[in-house]
Amino acid sequence: MSKDDQVDWEIPVEARPRPEDYSFDLERALSAVVFIRSQVPEDAFTAQVLGTERAGNGILISDSGLIVTIGYLVTEAESLWLVANNGQTVQGDVIGYDHETGLGLVQALGRLAVRPMEIGSSADVRANDPMILAAGGGRRHALATKVAAKREFAGSWEYLLEEAIFTTPVHPNWGGTGLIDSHGRLVGVGSLFIQDADTNGDDGNMIVPIDVLKPILDPMQKTGHTGRPARPWLGLYAADTDEAIVVAGMASAGPASQGGVMIGDEIVKVAGAPVQGLSDLFRSVWNLGQAGVEIPLTVRREDSGAHEIILRSADRADFLRKPRLHA
Repeated sequence: MSKDDQVDWEIPVEARPRPEDYSFDLERALSAVVFIRSQVPEDAFTAQVLGTERAGNGILISDSGLIVTIGYLVTEAESLWLVANNGQTVQGDVIGYDHETGLGLVQALGRLAVRPMEIGSSADVRANDPMILAAGGGRRHALATKVAAKREFAGSWEYLLEEAIFTTPVHPNWGGTGLIDSHGRLVGVGSLFIQDADTNGDDGNMIVPIDVLKPILDPMQKTGHTGRPARPWLGLYAADTDEAIVVAGMASAGPASQGGVMIGDEIVKVAGAPVQGLSDLFRSVWNLGQAGVEIPLTVRREDSGAHEIILRSADRADFLRKPRLHA
Protein backbone atom coordinates (compact mmCIF):
# COMPACT_ATOMS: atom_id res chain seq x y z
CA MET A 1 0.00 0.00 0.00
CA SER A 2 1.28 3.45 -0.83
CA LYS A 3 0.33 6.92 0.22
CA ASP A 4 -1.50 7.27 -3.11
CA ASP A 5 -3.94 4.55 -1.98
CA GLN A 6 -5.58 6.97 0.39
CA VAL A 7 -8.86 8.57 -0.61
CA ASP A 8 -8.24 11.60 -2.85
CA TRP A 9 -9.78 14.39 -0.81
CA GLU A 10 -8.57 17.53 0.90
CA ILE A 11 -9.78 19.98 3.52
CA PRO A 12 -10.24 23.41 1.89
CA VAL A 13 -7.18 25.57 2.45
CA GLU A 14 -9.11 28.21 4.36
CA ALA A 15 -10.39 25.58 6.85
CA ARG A 16 -6.99 24.06 7.63
CA PRO A 17 -4.98 24.96 10.74
CA ARG A 18 -2.22 27.52 10.10
CA PRO A 19 1.22 26.93 11.68
CA GLU A 20 1.52 30.56 12.73
CA ASP A 21 -1.57 30.25 14.94
CA TYR A 22 0.03 27.72 17.29
CA SER A 23 2.88 27.76 19.78
CA PHE A 24 3.74 24.10 19.08
CA ASP A 25 5.23 22.47 15.99
CA LEU A 26 2.08 21.82 13.96
CA GLU A 27 3.70 19.64 11.30
CA ARG A 28 5.33 17.44 13.93
CA ALA A 29 2.04 16.97 15.77
CA LEU A 30 0.16 16.11 12.58
CA SER A 31 2.84 13.59 11.58
CA ALA A 32 1.78 11.41 14.53
CA VAL A 33 -1.58 10.76 12.84
CA VAL A 34 -1.40 7.80 10.46
CA PHE A 35 -3.70 6.30 7.89
CA ILE A 36 -5.08 2.82 8.73
CA ARG A 37 -6.48 0.22 6.38
CA SER A 38 -7.75 -3.13 7.62
CA GLN A 39 -9.08 -6.30 6.04
CA VAL A 40 -11.71 -8.37 7.86
CA PRO A 41 -12.82 -11.92 6.90
CA GLU A 42 -16.20 -12.19 5.19
CA ASP A 43 -17.46 -14.55 7.90
CA ALA A 44 -16.49 -12.20 10.75
CA PHE A 45 -19.33 -11.24 13.09
CA THR A 46 -19.00 -7.52 12.30
CA ALA A 47 -18.49 -7.91 8.54
CA GLN A 48 -22.14 -7.52 7.59
CA VAL A 49 -22.54 -4.23 9.47
CA LEU A 50 -19.06 -2.68 9.21
CA GLY A 51 -17.81 -4.27 5.97
CA THR A 52 -14.68 -6.27 5.24
CA GLU A 53 -12.48 -3.38 4.03
CA ARG A 54 -12.18 -0.51 6.49
CA ALA A 55 -10.13 2.65 6.33
CA GLY A 56 -9.54 5.49 8.73
CA ASN A 57 -6.90 6.90 11.01
CA GLY A 58 -4.96 6.39 14.22
CA ILE A 59 -2.59 8.32 16.45
CA LEU A 60 0.90 7.21 17.46
CA ILE A 61 1.18 7.64 21.24
CA SER A 62 4.47 5.95 22.12
CA ASP A 63 7.97 5.43 20.75
CA SER A 64 7.29 1.69 20.84
CA GLY A 65 4.77 2.03 17.97
CA LEU A 66 1.54 1.97 19.97
CA ILE A 67 -1.39 3.56 18.13
CA VAL A 68 -4.83 4.44 19.44
CA THR A 69 -7.75 4.44 17.03
CA ILE A 70 -11.49 3.99 16.97
CA GLY A 71 -12.26 0.34 17.48
CA TYR A 72 -14.66 -0.28 14.60
CA LEU A 73 -11.80 0.19 12.14
CA VAL A 74 -9.79 -2.72 13.49
CA THR A 75 -12.06 -5.14 15.32
CA GLU A 76 -11.75 -8.67 13.85
CA ALA A 77 -9.12 -7.49 11.34
CA GLU A 78 -6.92 -10.26 9.94
CA SER A 79 -4.54 -7.83 8.24
CA LEU A 80 -3.78 -4.20 8.93
CA TRP A 81 -1.53 -1.57 7.33
CA LEU A 82 -0.37 1.80 8.56
CA VAL A 83 0.74 4.67 6.32
CA ALA A 84 2.59 7.66 7.75
CA ASN A 85 2.49 11.14 6.23
CA ASN A 86 5.99 10.59 4.78
CA GLY A 87 4.69 7.60 2.79
CA GLN A 88 6.26 4.98 5.06
CA THR A 89 4.12 1.86 5.23
CA VAL A 90 4.28 -0.81 7.94
CA GLN A 91 2.11 -3.69 8.98
CA GLY A 92 0.24 -3.54 12.27
CA ASP A 93 -1.28 -5.89 14.84
CA VAL A 94 -4.54 -5.33 16.64
CA ILE A 95 -3.84 -5.44 20.37
CA GLY A 96 -7.41 -5.03 21.53
CA TYR A 97 -10.79 -3.34 21.25
CA ASP A 98 -12.73 -2.04 24.24
CA HIS A 99 -16.50 -2.12 23.79
CA GLU A 100 -17.20 0.27 26.65
CA THR A 101 -15.10 3.16 25.31
CA GLY A 102 -15.16 2.20 21.63
CA LEU A 103 -11.37 2.60 21.40
CA GLY A 104 -8.89 0.21 19.84
CA LEU A 105 -5.14 -0.24 20.17
CA VAL A 106 -2.78 -1.19 17.35
CA GLN A 107 0.91 -2.10 17.47
CA ALA A 108 3.08 -1.09 14.50
CA LEU A 109 5.30 -4.03 13.53
CA GLY A 110 7.96 -1.79 12.03
CA ARG A 111 9.49 1.37 13.39
CA LEU A 112 7.63 4.45 12.17
CA ALA A 113 9.94 7.37 11.45
CA VAL A 114 7.63 9.84 13.23
CA ARG A 115 7.41 11.05 16.80
CA PRO A 116 4.44 10.20 19.02
CA MET A 117 1.85 12.70 20.15
CA GLU A 118 1.65 13.62 23.82
CA ILE A 119 -1.56 12.62 25.56
CA GLY A 120 -3.41 15.54 27.15
CA SER A 121 -6.51 15.76 29.34
CA SER A 122 -10.01 15.74 27.92
CA ALA A 123 -11.29 16.85 31.34
CA ASP A 124 -9.72 20.24 30.64
CA VAL A 125 -11.61 20.66 27.35
CA ARG A 126 -14.31 23.31 27.39
CA ALA A 127 -17.05 24.38 24.97
CA ASN A 128 -15.78 26.80 22.30
CA ASP A 129 -12.14 25.75 22.80
CA PRO A 130 -10.28 25.91 19.45
CA MET A 131 -9.05 22.48 18.35
CA ILE A 132 -7.57 20.62 15.42
CA LEU A 133 -9.21 17.44 14.12
CA ALA A 134 -6.58 15.60 12.10
CA ALA A 135 -6.66 12.60 9.79
CA GLY A 136 -3.58 10.96 8.31
CA GLY A 137 -1.99 12.98 5.52
CA GLY A 138 -0.81 16.12 7.26
CA ARG A 139 -2.26 19.60 7.06
CA ARG A 140 -4.30 18.99 3.91
CA HIS A 141 -6.33 16.46 5.94
CA ALA A 142 -6.50 18.57 9.13
CA LEU A 143 -9.41 20.77 10.10
CA ALA A 144 -9.36 23.82 12.35
CA THR A 145 -12.38 23.18 14.54
CA LYS A 146 -13.91 24.05 17.89
CA VAL A 147 -15.65 22.24 20.72
CA ALA A 148 -19.40 22.60 20.27
CA ALA A 149 -20.41 20.74 23.42
CA LYS A 150 -19.55 18.09 26.01
CA ARG A 151 -22.45 15.86 26.92
CA GLU A 152 -23.66 12.30 27.27
CA PHE A 153 -23.88 10.17 24.15
CA ALA A 154 -25.90 6.97 23.76
CA GLY A 155 -25.48 4.83 20.64
CA SER A 156 -28.10 2.39 19.38
CA TRP A 157 -25.62 -0.51 19.54
CA GLU A 158 -25.63 -0.64 23.39
CA TYR A 159 -23.00 2.05 23.80
CA LEU A 160 -22.85 4.93 26.25
CA LEU A 161 -20.33 7.67 26.99
CA GLU A 162 -20.94 9.72 30.11
CA GLU A 163 -19.35 12.78 28.50
CA ALA A 164 -18.46 12.78 24.82
CA ILE A 165 -16.91 15.73 22.99
CA PHE A 166 -18.74 17.25 20.03
CA THR A 167 -16.95 19.43 17.48
CA THR A 168 -17.95 21.59 14.53
CA PRO A 169 -17.61 21.88 11.58
CA VAL A 170 -17.74 18.27 10.46
CA HIS A 171 -14.55 16.48 9.36
CA PRO A 172 -15.21 14.39 6.21
CA ASN A 173 -12.93 11.49 7.25
CA TRP A 174 -13.68 11.32 10.97
CA GLY A 175 -12.93 7.69 11.92
CA GLY A 176 -9.90 7.55 14.23
CA THR A 177 -8.98 11.20 13.76
CA GLY A 178 -6.96 12.89 16.49
CA LEU A 179 -8.48 15.81 18.38
CA ILE A 180 -5.52 18.07 19.21
CA ASP A 181 -5.67 20.89 21.74
CA SER A 182 -3.91 24.27 21.66
CA HIS A 183 -0.80 22.72 23.25
CA GLY A 184 -0.42 20.03 20.58
CA ARG A 185 -1.71 17.25 22.82
CA LEU A 186 -4.16 14.46 22.03
CA VAL A 187 -7.47 14.95 23.85
CA GLY A 188 -9.83 12.71 21.86
CA VAL A 189 -10.34 10.20 19.07
CA GLY A 190 -12.87 10.76 16.29
CA SER A 191 -15.77 8.34 16.19
CA LEU A 192 -18.86 9.51 14.32
CA PHE A 193 -20.54 12.03 12.09
CA ILE A 194 -23.37 13.51 14.11
CA GLN A 195 -26.29 15.79 13.40
CA ASP A 196 -27.22 18.43 15.95
CA ALA A 197 -23.71 18.64 17.34
CA ASP A 198 -24.52 22.02 18.82
CA THR A 199 -27.59 23.99 19.87
CA ASN A 200 -27.92 25.43 16.34
CA GLY A 201 -28.41 21.96 14.86
CA ASP A 202 -25.09 22.04 12.96
CA ASP A 203 -23.46 18.86 11.72
CA GLY A 204 -20.28 17.83 13.48
CA ASN A 205 -18.28 14.98 14.94
CA MET A 206 -18.59 12.94 18.10
CA ILE A 207 -15.21 12.44 19.73
CA VAL A 208 -14.29 9.82 22.35
CA PRO A 209 -12.46 11.68 25.15
CA ILE A 210 -8.91 10.47 25.67
CA ASP A 211 -9.30 10.26 29.45
CA VAL A 212 -11.36 7.07 29.10
CA LEU A 213 -8.28 5.37 27.65
CA LYS A 214 -6.00 6.10 30.60
CA PRO A 215 -7.34 3.54 33.12
CA ILE A 216 -7.33 0.71 30.58
CA LEU A 217 -4.18 1.47 28.60
CA ASP A 218 -1.76 -0.70 30.60
CA PRO A 219 -3.96 -3.80 30.92
CA MET A 220 -4.90 -3.64 27.25
CA GLN A 221 -1.24 -3.49 26.25
CA LYS A 222 -0.40 -6.46 28.46
CA THR A 223 -3.39 -8.73 27.90
CA GLY A 224 -5.44 -7.34 25.00
CA HIS A 225 -8.41 -6.51 27.22
CA THR A 226 -9.22 -4.18 30.07
CA GLY A 227 -9.60 -6.66 32.92
CA ARG A 228 -13.01 -5.22 33.77
CA PRO A 229 -16.00 -7.60 34.01
CA ALA A 230 -17.91 -7.71 30.75
CA ARG A 231 -21.23 -5.90 30.68
CA PRO A 232 -24.36 -7.86 29.75
CA TRP A 233 -25.03 -7.55 26.02
CA LEU A 234 -28.41 -8.13 24.38
CA GLY A 235 -27.44 -7.88 20.71
CA LEU A 236 -30.04 -5.34 19.69
CA TYR A 237 -30.10 -1.94 18.02
CA ALA A 238 -32.51 0.45 19.71
CA ALA A 239 -34.01 3.67 18.40
CA ASP A 240 -35.17 6.34 20.82
CA THR A 241 -38.29 7.94 19.32
CA ASP A 242 -40.45 10.61 20.89
CA GLU A 243 -42.92 7.97 22.02
CA ALA A 244 -40.86 4.87 22.84
CA ILE A 245 -37.64 2.89 22.67
CA VAL A 246 -38.04 0.70 19.60
CA VAL A 247 -36.03 -2.35 18.55
CA ALA A 248 -34.74 -1.35 15.11
CA GLY A 249 -32.48 -4.35 14.48
CA MET A 250 -30.77 -7.32 16.06
CA ALA A 251 -27.44 -9.10 15.78
CA SER A 252 -27.76 -12.54 14.26
CA ALA A 253 -27.44 -15.28 16.88
CA GLY A 254 -27.42 -12.65 19.65
CA PRO A 255 -29.45 -12.95 22.85
CA ALA A 256 -32.32 -10.75 21.63
CA SER A 257 -32.83 -12.52 18.30
CA GLN A 258 -32.59 -15.93 19.98
CA GLY A 259 -34.76 -14.99 22.94
CA GLY A 260 -37.98 -13.92 21.25
CA VAL A 261 -37.52 -10.18 20.73
CA MET A 262 -38.95 -8.90 17.45
CA ILE A 263 -38.04 -5.90 15.34
CA GLY A 264 -40.56 -3.18 16.10
CA ASP A 265 -40.97 -4.18 19.75
CA GLU A 266 -41.17 -1.23 22.14
CA ILE A 267 -39.06 -1.77 25.27
CA VAL A 268 -41.00 -0.33 28.18
CA LYS A 269 -39.47 -1.98 31.27
CA VAL A 270 -36.28 -3.68 32.47
CA ALA A 271 -36.69 -5.95 35.50
CA GLY A 272 -40.11 -4.42 36.11
CA ALA A 273 -38.90 -0.80 36.16
CA PRO A 274 -39.95 1.64 33.42
CA VAL A 275 -37.16 2.99 31.20
CA GLN A 276 -36.99 6.40 29.58
CA GLY A 277 -34.51 6.79 26.73
CA LEU A 278 -31.50 4.81 25.56
CA SER A 279 -29.22 5.84 28.42
CA ASP A 280 -31.73 4.65 30.98
CA LEU A 281 -32.24 1.39 29.08
CA PHE A 282 -28.53 0.58 28.93
CA ARG A 283 -27.82 1.51 32.54
CA SER A 284 -30.81 -0.55 33.72
CA VAL A 285 -29.48 -3.61 31.87
CA TRP A 286 -25.88 -3.16 33.01
CA ASN A 287 -26.91 -2.63 36.64
CA LEU A 288 -28.33 -6.16 36.79
CA GLY A 289 -24.89 -7.78 36.80
CA GLN A 290 -22.17 -9.08 34.53
CA ALA A 291 -22.44 -10.71 31.11
CA GLY A 292 -24.50 -13.90 31.38
CA VAL A 293 -27.05 -12.51 33.82
CA GLU A 294 -30.73 -12.88 32.96
CA ILE A 295 -32.40 -9.67 31.76
CA PRO A 296 -36.21 -9.47 32.20
CA LEU A 297 -37.74 -7.19 29.58
CA THR A 298 -41.27 -5.97 29.11
CA VAL A 299 -41.96 -5.23 25.45
CA ARG A 300 -45.09 -3.92 23.78
CA ARG A 301 -46.24 -5.06 20.34
CA GLU A 302 -48.76 -3.20 18.27
CA ASP A 303 -50.81 -6.30 17.48
CA SER A 304 -50.66 -8.15 20.80
CA GLY A 305 -49.89 -5.81 23.68
CA ALA A 306 -47.32 -6.38 26.42
CA HIS A 307 -45.01 -9.41 26.56
CA GLU A 308 -42.61 -10.49 29.28
CA ILE A 309 -39.32 -11.81 27.90
CA ILE A 310 -36.30 -13.05 29.82
CA LEU A 311 -33.03 -12.88 27.90
CA ARG A 312 -29.82 -14.61 28.87
CA SER A 313 -27.30 -11.85 28.22
CA ALA A 314 -23.90 -12.50 26.67
CA ASP A 315 -20.38 -11.12 26.47
CA ARG A 316 -20.19 -9.30 23.15
CA ALA A 317 -16.51 -10.20 22.82
CA ASP A 318 -17.39 -13.91 22.64
CA PHE A 319 -18.92 -13.32 19.22
CA LEU A 320 -15.80 -11.70 17.75
CA ARG A 321 -12.62 -13.10 16.29
CA LYS A 322 -9.75 -12.61 18.71
CA PRO A 323 -6.67 -10.59 17.74
CA ARG A 324 -3.77 -12.71 16.49
CA LEU A 325 -0.60 -11.20 17.87
CA HIS A 326 2.75 -11.76 16.21
CA ALA A 327 5.44 -13.22 18.39
